[in-house]
Amino acid sequence: MNLVFLGPPGAGKGTQAKRLAREKGLVHISTGDILRDAVKRGTPLGLKAKEFMEKGQLVPDDLIIALIEEVMPPEGGVIFDGFPRTVPQAQALDEMLERKSLRLSKVILFEVDEDTVVERLSGRRTCPSCGAVYHIKFNPPKEDEICDRCKSPLVQREDDKEEVVRNRLRVYREQTAPLIDYYKRRDILVSLDASKDIESVYSDLLRVLNEEGD
Repeated sequence: MNLVFLGPPGAGKGTQAKRLAREKGLVHISTGDILRDAVKRGTPLGLKAKEFMEKGQLVPDDLIIALIEEVMPPEGGVIFDGFPRTVPQAQALDEMLERKSLRLSKVILFEVDEDTVVERLSGRRTCPSCGAVYHIKFNPPKEDEICDRCKSPLVQREDDKEEVVRNRLRVYREQTAPLIDYYKRRDILVSLDASKDIESVYSDLLRVLNEEGD
């Protein structure tokens, strides 16, 4: 089973991908994680990627694909989380899978409205000391804006501020609308309502994947 998880920031793709990978023995491939790891380890591809990242430039598609190819198991069984983001990336991914005699089983689109995403992300607070994550509405600390674990003041990440979140959503819509059509034409796209609670979304996800296996 080889899956692509699409959806806006804050749709819960990563949460669902990690759980599914753990329970079904799949490999969770997040391009952000791969990039950070390759840079940290100082691999040849990581050093190339670092040059672009330090200049604030997007890492080129061919470099991203090469990094994915490095970590992808030869027999497949992966979840691509938030990748591809554009049609050229999708085409490059198809070519890479074809070289390995693999194919995509399903593309899952996590749908959630903009206001819900803004509420989820702009309410998030992080502890800079121990890394604990809270939400002012859904998972508040016992003491206002103070970490329960280490008592450090909580912070809001720059990319969780409302104006930044709305800009990220605009970029997502512009980039991803053609990608959704690309996978619809291949009849492998399935939409899920990602505004539900985590357990309900996971149940819907399992149902969709079981239908694929029937």
